[in-house]
Amino acid sequence: MITPAESLNPLTEAIQLAVAPVFLLTGVAGMLNALGIRIARVIDRGRALEDRLIQATPETEPRYAQFMAELQSLDKRKKIINGATALMVLCAVLIGMTVVELFYSAGMQQRLQLSQWVATTFLLGCGSFIAACVLYLVEIFVASQAIVLFKKP
Repeated sequence: MITPAESLNPLTEAIQLAVAPVFLLTGVAGMLNALGIRIARVIDRGRALEDRLIQATPETEPRYAQFMAELQSLDKRKKIINGATALMVLCAVLIGMTVVELFYSAGMQQRLQLSQWVATTFLLGCGSFIAACVLYLVEIFVASQAIVLFKKP
């Protein structure tokens, strides 16, 4: 006969193992928030530039070419941020699957039996997180290069 203490042991182990993935999910949520703020700023700036360019021509607006170049830069940034966001969401799904697998494995035969999928989903989730962070850094570099310092002649 299994005592209550023995039946809780696999569940306790699963909870202990799930702590690290859950902390990673917290980090992913923070990164998704940062990416959401960046994409919102890109969209707002793009709309402002488009409004300005609708009423302008290269002859009436001296910075017309500069605004067009900035719009192209914003488009590039938007694509990079969307890629990073997709990777972050993929990371969240994979890490969530890892947590589910950990709890599922705790219920099997009253002892914790980890399958190969736990390691696979966790490592793929970490890889997605790293790739998203690299894209985030790339987007920051693209945004920094787009800044033009004006010098008066």
